[in-house]
Amino acid sequence: MAKLTLETAKRLLVVGEQKSKQMELSSNIAIVDHGGNLMAFHRMENARIAGIDISINKAWTSVSMQMPTENLVKAALPGGPSFGVNTTNNGRIVILGGGIPLLSAGDIVGGIGVSGGSSIQDIEIAKAIVTAFEIMSKKSGSFGIKARIGSMQQDG
Repeated sequence: MAKLTLETAKRLLVVGEQKSKQMELSSNIAIVDHGGNLMAFHRMENARIAGIDISINKAWTSVSMQMPTENLVKAALPGGPSFGVNTTNNGRIVILGGGIPLLSAGDIVGGIGVSGGSSIQDIEIAKAIVTAFEIMSKKSGSFGIKARIGSMQQDG
């Protein structure tokens, strides 16, 4: 299993900022380790202050729930299998898209959280970061690294 390093996390922040600029957004971008602990964070100029906690909590949610945060959107609706999940963990669970866990050999090594646009825009930026992570991992010889982008089982 490869490990997410601080150096890699810093490089991923640059990728996220570049993608945000291309989309004409100012984003908050957070990267956490396998335990959900903040490793690296970047708040672009003019990014919303509320997005600081949102991005950090999206990254934390993706690791703690072991799935992209976008999977929780429908599951957390009234009548859904995870209704109310966003009220747990002192409200730290975020049910907005833009958080994605990173995997290596089937194990979570970290997570990404982006906040600055709509959920769709945040997901697009997070996916660009995931793609960069996969490319960096292949170049460094860590072929087992993958990211969870898309549907997974949504157990509450």
